[in-house]
Amino acid sequence: MVFVPALIVTAVAALAQQPARFEDVVRNLRNPDQKIRISAVRLLRETGYAEAIVPLAAVVNDQVDAIQLEAIDAELSFFLVEPLSTKKHVALVVEVRTDGRAPTAFELGPLAVWPKPVPAELVDALLQAVDDDNKNVRVEAIYTLGVIGSGGQLKLSEAAAAKLLKALDHYDAAVRGGAARVVGRLQVKSAGDALLRAVNDSNADVRFASIRALGEIRDERAIQALTEQLTYYGKGEGAWSALNALARIAHSSSMPTFEARLSDKDPHIRRAAVEGIARAGSAASVERFVNDVNQDESEMVRAAMTFALYKKGHVTYLGRLIDFADGNKLASQLQSYFIELGPSVVPPVVVRLHEPDADVRRNLVTILGAVGDQSTVPALTPFKEDRDRDVATAASYAIERIKMTSR
Repeated sequence: MVFVPALIVTAVAALAQQPARFEDVVRNLRNPDQKIRISAVRLLRETGYAEAIVPLAAVVNDQVDAIQLEAIDAELSFFLVEPLSTKKHVALVVEVRTDGRAPTAFELGPLAVWPKPVPAELVDALLQAVDDDNKNVRVEAIYTLGVIGSGGQLKLSEAAAAKLLKALDHYDAAVRGGAARVVGRLQVKSAGDALLRAVNDSNADVRFASIRALGEIRDERAIQALTEQLTYYGKGEGAWSALNALARIAHSSSMPTFEARLSDKDPHIRRAAVEGIARAGSAASVERFVNDVNQDESEMVRAAMTFALYKKGHVTYLGRLIDFADGNKLASQLQSYFIELGPSVVPPVVVRLHEPDADVRRNLVTILGAVGDQSTVPALTPFKEDRDRDVATAASYAIERIKMTSR
């Protein structure tokens, strides 16, 4: 089970034993007094009571901005694996707020979210809030939709998908950019035409997000347009976005493009080129990486080459890929590789769980939570008592994730 503070457990138990009390709190979400409404939102959030998700959706579009933001934030908290702060330290003393919890949570990736079913009422409420008069509400709403859908348990209806695609043409560029990212994360296949139009958006952030999203939905119709974008930008974020998208689509026709970019000065470009070859090329196409995997100055490029070699049949390179799990710098990159490789990597990863480095153990148990199944739980269970607190917490989360996806 996920660790929950005793106070919250007590609160949940109390609500379960006294349904009228819970109903009273829910009823207060409709109270004319905004102070009572916002208090009800906070009470429901603090309990962590899952049955509050649907009632809270009703105040996502409250007439008071502060209540809307509290409600959206509360809904977000029900899906996050760990609490997320909106503050960061500057010069070790001053604290400033970041751009918002939902965009920050979105950047953490799919493993920051529990794979929970998402009620249609919440989806509809968030999509309605995307058109709110308040910019903060709009942005938090679009990214919250992307976050809660990252767990893989969100099934968009045709009507909901149409509303999300409409957001790609929103008057607010921040919403358009957010919508492109969310469309990509949720892999909304019907978004291809809208994303192709957005590639020419007046806002650079929207353009680049739309280019990457075309890769995430793997729309082969976009290959020519993406290749043209790569040529147009040549370098920088625009070029990387286009090459990364082509690497995700991984069509054999893009192989000359990938090969031409292997010696690029930008390590992000080189990484994308390597990943494209790993997915679109033959076993022979990665042979050059046997030497280059020890030579490239960029660690993330070396990790990409290691992934490519293993993916194309060099089985000994899985151990070297695991070696990159000795810190947080490449954690997200490694997670994406292991998720792509799938359950076949579970046995060799389990063998490495007893590494002396705590970062390696923590990253590996997190990966196993994403790719393992019930048969993996016995191997993870001892690590709930690991001497490193972060490893123990990660193991508990991994086991809970497996249980949730197995139900």
